[in-house]
Amino acid sequence: MSDHEIELKFACGADDLAAVLAAAPPGDDESRELISVYFDTPDLALQKAGASLRVRESKGRRVQTLKRGEGLFREEHEAPIDGLAPDPELGPLPSLMPQGASLRPAFNVRVSRRQRTFRYLDAEIELALDQGEVTGGEQKSPICEVELELKSGPPSALFALARELSAAAPLYIAFETKAARGQALVAGQARSARHNNGVELSSGASVAEAFQSVARRALAQIAANAAVLRADPGPDAVHQLRVGARRLRSALTAFKPALAGEGLDVRTADLRWLSHACDRARNLDVFAEETLRPAAGGPVTPEGLPALRKAVEAERRRAWASAADAASSARFRALMIDTTAWVETGDWRNGEVAGGSIGPFADRALTRRVRSFRKRARDARDGDDTARHRLRIEAKKLRYTAEALASLYGRKHAGRYLHGVRELQEVLGALNDLATVEPLIASLTLRPEAAFAAGELVGLQIAGKPRLVARAAKAAERLAGTKPFWG
Repeated sequence: MSDHEIELKFACGADDLAAVLAAAPPGDDESRELISVYFDTPDLALQKAGASLRVRESKGRRVQTLKRGEGLFREEHEAPIDGLAPDPELGPLPSLMPQGASLRPAFNVRVSRRQRTFRYLDAEIELALDQGEVTGGEQKSPICEVELELKSGPPSALFALARELSAAAPLYIAFETKAARGQALVAGQARSARHNNGVELSSGASVAEAFQSVARRALAQIAANAAVLRADPGPDAVHQLRVGARRLRSALTAFKPALAGEGLDVRTADLRWLSHACDRARNLDVFAEETLRPAAGGPVTPEGLPALRKAVEAERRRAWASAADAASSARFRALMIDTTAWVETGDWRNGEVAGGSIGPFADRALTRRVRSFRKRARDARDGDDTARHRLRIEAKKLRYTAEALASLYGRKHAGRYLHGVRELQEVLGALNDLATVEPLIASLTLRPEAAFAAGELVGLQIAGKPRLVARAAKAAERLAGTKPFWG
């Protein structure tokens, strides 16, 4: 059977499942054990194609399911089978596998599911509470999830119910499927910061479809790193959470002509709040990694360096905890539900610009970004710290927009230009770190020897500022003169 699954997934604590069930509308309840074996080729052809294949057993029946896609709507092909091994001819499976490739078990998922079906706001919804684990080789990872699947009716009902249930228990929207959890576990990435690996856009996509693909990838990056941050606060999760928020803010700016209507300003403000909630942690992490760590092996080690390092490490941990608090807050949960609802079901999708072709729109969006950048490019040499900070922001917007749309033009074709943007962003980032390091040090409570060491290290860095300014000017000139890869 071929169909499209419409589903929202949430992570939560095991102690909160009862509260979720109690807050849900009444309906028909069922409990069952689900045992699933996920399959792939030896070279992970299905994973690379964005698909998953499982054989699930429950109450003596076996069902084979192939899923692919992302976001609220996913393609699903399902059929009953008799044996333990999947049928290689199911649905689009043959087109996803290399000629002659074989399927083998990749990992297992076993959950206890409590399930309820009910009517809610003119929709039929299935609520599933899953508790269990995913197993791959010698590795295991617990699962505790709430799933809301739309059987019929408007998708907006799913988000309305999600808001209601989230008021009863802390529910964190999750974009990782059980298949993705298993793939990460097998790859040894089950509890690590997640990067945004780019999105592949179709030249035949509409502007709305392209924006949704970019936004989904950024939201998934935010959600995954927020989960890591809540479980094990640290610098990588802080950094990648900020990157995800900034990528989404950049997409809101780049696609603004198609996003007219209520909701855009709220989304922007919420994402700015999330970024700022991580700023102090990120600034301390950069100081610790870029200044303190190299100083320990340098030719001259300030006497108060150990005391300074101890003070900074203590403050980093407090800042990580503060960022984790933000990623645990009711505001964050509401941000993720409301932003996802707006991306997937917002009225902006019905606008004339949103329905247009992505190709011409992408040309215009990139041209707007490069014009804004070129207006400030001279500030790399002649401007002050504030002017260079603004140039850095423009370079970052240009980079994120170019990376989001690069697949439309061929990543190899866009590579040289993107290399120039990243080079400039790196040196402008170093200059921005210099501009913020003195206020950062002033905000710390340091013993005299630690304060002396900090002053000595900052003084050495400031002495190198003219060289950084010259590098930034050259990088800006090269980029301004590089032929764009679009238009």
